Amino acid sequence: MPAYNAARTIEKTYRDIPRDSVDDIIVVDDVSRDDTVATAARLGLPVIVHRQNRGYGGNQKTCYLEAMMRGADVVVMLHPDYQYDSTKIPAMIEPILRGEADVVFGSRFLSPGGALAGGMPLWRFVANRFLTTTENIAFGLRLSECHTGFRAYSRKFLLTIPFLLNSDDFVFDTEVIAQAAHFGFKIDEVAVPTRYFAEASSVPFRRAVVYGLSTLGVVGRYLLHRCRLRNDRIFSAELSQILSPTHQKALRNEPVLESGPSDGAQGSEELVQFR
Repeated sequence: MPAYNAARTIEKTYRDIPRDSVDDIIVVDDVSRDDTVATAARLGLPVIVHRQNRGYGGNQKTCYLEAMMRGADVVVMLHPDYQYDSTKIPAMIEPILRGEADVVFGSRFLSPGGALAGGMPLWRFVANRFLTTTENIAFGLRLSECHTGFRAYSRKFLLTIPFLLNSDDFVFDTEVIAQAAHFGFKIDEVAVPTRYFAEASSVPFRRAVVYGLSTLGVVGRYLLHRCRLRNDRIFSAELSQILSPTHQKALRNEPVLESGPSDGAQGSEELVQFR
């Protein structure tokens, strides 16, 4: 769970997670200004605390590295703001476990009424539809939604795409979809109801406009790379090619530090560095 100011919702999100479908729950706090860390600790959750704010994408990078260092075969990214229905985790991971998909998205648009029934503002609905349609055309996909914050990834997928080169901002998610399309991974979707309420995280309108423009920028970069007009490293490299020796040892579960702290939090903080 990539967390930022989620103190009021993280417990409700955690309580809904089906324990028989999850081996480990990791919280990465991106320097929250509320009691997110204390609340997560009270729930007995392992918490990695960034030393400085790294942004939404930067938070996910730590989440995925830590999960893979712990040997995860399937990694589920769930916002701790209680907006997505975490009881759907078993349905999210099933296609990956059956070998039918490498990536599964929890879509707000597959169920009757979709996101509007869950309270999504109309302007967000229109923007989501426009961007998703544009991405589907550019990436050659047929997704009902490209902008969900509830996702499941196979270990193979995360060990292939060079996600460490992706943006530290919200457009990280769009880059992941573009990489999935470029590397030919199978994507599936599961209908997931959502909730919009005061405590749920929401990107302000101005920030949403920047995100929309950044998304279109990723589409442009993808097309330029496919047309061989630009060599873009987020599409031309694989994760193994950009990892430092420290990263490689950690992901092979080999010793990383000869001495000093061995807890997950310290390990992840030391490992989120490029060669």
